[in-house]
Amino acid sequence: MKNILIALALVAGVFANAQTPTTDDIKSVNEVVTQDKVEWGWLNPLRGDKSPAAGKLWGDRTKNEPAGFLVKFKKGFSSPPHIHNITYRGIVIKGLLHNDDESAEKQWLPAGSYWQQPAGEAHITAADDNENMAFLDIQEGPYLVKPTSEAFDNGERPINVDKTNMVWLNANNIEWISKKTNVETAFLWGSHEDNELRATLLKLPAGFSGEIKNLSPNFRAVVISGGLTHQFAKKEGKKELNAPSYFGAEENATSIISAEKETVLYIRSNGEFEVK
Repeated sequence: MKNILIALALVAGVFANAQTPTTDDIKSVNEVVTQDKVEWGWLNPLRGDKSPAAGKLWGDRTKNEPAGFLVKFKKGFSSPPHIHNITYRGIVIKGLLHNDDESAEKQWLPAGSYWQQPAGEAHITAADDNENMAFLDIQEGPYLVKPTSEAFDNGERPINVDKTNMVWLNANNIEWISKKTNVETAFLWGSHEDNELRATLLKLPAGFSGEIKNLSPNFRAVVISGGLTHQFAKKEGKKELNAPSYFGAEENATSIISAEKETVLYIRSNGEFEVK
């Protein structure tokens, strides 16, 4: 198993670069944002309704701090070529999205796919389904749109990973997943050593009932597909978290969850967590 973990560490290194922060100094708290409580606005207020809609999950993308937010694109949307001042990472939740150079052939990423857009890299973003939604994760801000005349190379490289190219591992490969759970995980970015910031996808099988214990100062989870019931204590009421809901957990907090259907979570943490 050691050889497998070393290989995974090398793969994870491809999905991250030291140009962006490797830690998150803002400690997470026990909180839940259900699908119907997401606060929506415009991703680029200067363009109004010509801009995609943006929904807040945590943090403030207009400030210099980590943030997670949803973006909704209308069918046929295609942005002008542009750059961003910071690197962002995205997961497709609904529809088909394309993110690449202006001259690149369209690579439509379906729900469950992942992409990384480096700061300073010129690109366009397009959508090609009736409903299109993605979750975006930034480690610093503010999130700004700038002209390609200001393009620069920050050393990172863009990545597009179709859902079908994800590598899923189970409890036979991962120590922090109980072998009784049938849970699978796919590494996305970051280092899994020395409690550095990292992100993974966690796939819960239909009928799952168990716990996720956070062992780090920072833990945030977004429901990418499916849905689950969630509670921090058995005495409190259960909350239904359908895609694209969110929950955060403070250090050593336990989330009691169950999923009737297969559910995929995007988990961003500043250290380890356990699935039981």
